[in-house]
Amino acid sequence: MAKSKKKKETTFLVCQETGDINYTLLRRPGGEKLQLNKYCPRLRKVTVHLEKRK
Repeated sequence: MAKSKKKKETTFLVCQETGDINYTLLRRPGGEKLQLNKYCPRLRKVTVHLEKRK
């Protein structure tokens, strides 16, 4: 089977409460947007982070 030729893109995880970009990921395009609970250093607690692409 042939592999997909789609290249990986840089995506960012943005905090919902502050709007800060706290994490970066390399993901293939397509699929659903990520929604993860991650640590926010400004608030010093775990908050919801959403995926944002360039």
